[in-house]
Amino acid sequence: MSDKKLHLALGVTDLAASVADYTTRLGAEPVLVIDGEYALWRTKTLNVSIRTVEGAPGLRHLGWEDPQAEAMTASPDVNGLVWEHFTAEQQAEEIRSVWPQADYHGPDTSKHRRIKSFVLRQGHLSKGQEKALHDFGPKYCIPYRDQLLDLDAAFGRSAPRVLEIGFGMGQATAQIAAGRSDTDFIGVEVHTPGVGSLLKLLGEGDIGNVRIVQHDAVDVLQQMIAPAGLDGVHVYFPDPWHKKRHNKRRLIQPAFVELLVSRLKSGGYIHLATDWEDYAIQMLEVLSGNADLLNTADGYAPRPDYRPLTKFENRGIKLGHGVWDLVFRKR
Repeated sequence: MSDKKLHLALGVTDLAASVADYTTRLGAEPVLVIDGEYALWRTKTLNVSIRTVEGAPGLRHLGWEDPQAEAMTASPDVNGLVWEHFTAEQQAEEIRSVWPQADYHGPDTSKHRRIKSFVLRQGHLSKGQEKALHDFGPKYCIPYRDQLLDLDAAFGRSAPRVLEIGFGMGQATAQIAAGRSDTDFIGVEVHTPGVGSLLKLLGEGDIGNVRIVQHDAVDVLQQMIAPAGLDGVHVYFPDPWHKKRHNKRRLIQPAFVELLVSRLKSGGYIHLATDWEDYAIQMLEVLSGNADLLNTADGYAPRPDYRPLTKFENRGIKLGHGVWDLVFRKR
């Protein structure tokens, strides 16, 4: 009996919010998250899965994860509740049959967490970036932790807060922050050269209203940012994943936008920009489909004055390429 884990399968209406809630309740990180659709936890005694459903949330079925199970079975009890019986490997096989892109293989899940919207290419650190990490990192960088971040303590003041996701090499971030000294900016980026580049700009420019978290933005939002804690979110030129088979990796998806909205104050804004028309169409559809958001423009928005043109954007405009901005506010 001690080798078994009780299995609970729940239906939920908000996957992102449920992942954050149940991670706290179970005291464990999920071993698998499929954004907008499914998540799985395995503790010493429990096997808990959640799946997005339409209508009322609640218990879908229950049963046992049992290393002695000969095959995956399901049968109703005297009350009509379905009990499943399976090994961890059999459950993983079923998950792969529904979501093959997850490539989930069972208990050894250190590398099977979530479909990522980025590929981690650290690249080469220049001497200037390396020096900036050493000289300015302690001042501007905040380590990722599975706990809420005290933003007033991090910035040493109370001010409007804007989160920027994927700031690249940081030129736009530094320029925006320098021009909006009354606002604090939290930059989230996974690539070390980009972090080093922004640190160099901040340190040399003595720009004090930026803090950096080098980690996956989904984790940062779920664990470190309090609900209704932000005044704005910037996502500029995220990876378009332009091949159709890779579109599922795009960052701007309904579940992710729900998570963003949950962290915005009433009246807070989401500002997106892309130079891929197909992605712009998807962004507009996703944001327009969220009932808590209101478009500030009739379709795409004019570029706000605070967002500078990058050299690549300028070059693209000269070549006739389009750039699309979207600015939505939380109702």
